[in-house]
Amino acid sequence: MFSSCPKCVYFRSLGLAAFLLGFGIQTVAFSDNAPPPGFRSLFDGETLEGWAPRARLPVPKYPGAPFKVDPNGEWMQNARKNVGKWSIVDGAIVGEQDPPASGVGAYLVSEEAFGDFELMVDMKPDWKTDTGFLIRTLPGGSPGLQILCDFRPQGGIGGFYGNGFAGIHGMSFAIDAAVDKDSKPVRVISADPEKGRGELREQTRSILTYAVDVEEFLKVWKVGEFNTFKVRCEGRIPTVTTWVNGLKIAALDMADLKWENYDAEAIAEMTGGKGHISLEVHNNGRNDPQGQERWWPGAQVRWKNIYIKEL
Repeated sequence: MFSSCPKCVYFRSLGLAAFLLGFGIQTVAFSDNAPPPGFRSLFDGETLEGWAPRARLPVPKYPGAPFKVDPNGEWMQNARKNVGKWSIVDGAIVGEQDPPASGVGAYLVSEEAFGDFELMVDMKPDWKTDTGFLIRTLPGGSPGLQILCDFRPQGGIGGFYGNGFAGIHGMSFAIDAAVDKDSKPVRVISADPEKGRGELREQTRSILTYAVDVEEFLKVWKVGEFNTFKVRCEGRIPTVTTWVNGLKIAALDMADLKWENYDAEAIAEMTGGKGHISLEVHNNGRNDPQGQERWWPGAQVRWKNIYIKEL
């Protein structure tokens, strides 16, 4: 359904898909929760059937890494009790901290696991949320490779973070937002490089095999609306590529990258070359240097039209 041809651009907005082919236009209409040809839905639009809430627990930084938290200790037992707040509103999954402003995150994890696939997800994050979704995860929702949707100051969108995968981090730009008098975002802008972001550095850019220019991304992101993410994941040690609203954002060859403590074979053995999909509500505890900038009190994220095509 999707083409890598530069003359073919994919758009979808409010259930409509348009394919621009050469000099002609062919329009195909899709309603919400109606998968495109070759895809099937992982969310019925009404229930959480096929998904399981999970606590967002710490994991070893990489396979075999020292882990100072006792998995059977009192702290972990208490942490497992908070699995976030997940609801269905207007045909979308809504995720938030429970209670709001608690600083405690969570995952919503697919019961099915997948190897090679293309995944489509519509997301609508509130401003100042650190979110996204993970692929190739273990049943608890992590470790896994996160597809970033950090809609916050100095946020990365469409890049990658390896939670439990040695913290590999691939992103080529950081965003901010222009806001109105009520501090509501009106458009995305490139983040001020003078403010800096520790994760955005030469190594973070260099591990990507493809990286879009931020000015191109700013043209396609829709503030206050659903944005369509597409991910292609292929290979036991995969190559992963992302698109947002039809624009190719980033590509990562996980078999050929250099990062401290990163062992591609050990990760493949841990996951078995497949894994679950995990929707994320992030933590922002009192020791988090980003504090409320990472997750604003009462903020929510919405996911709908979750479609997969197994390759």
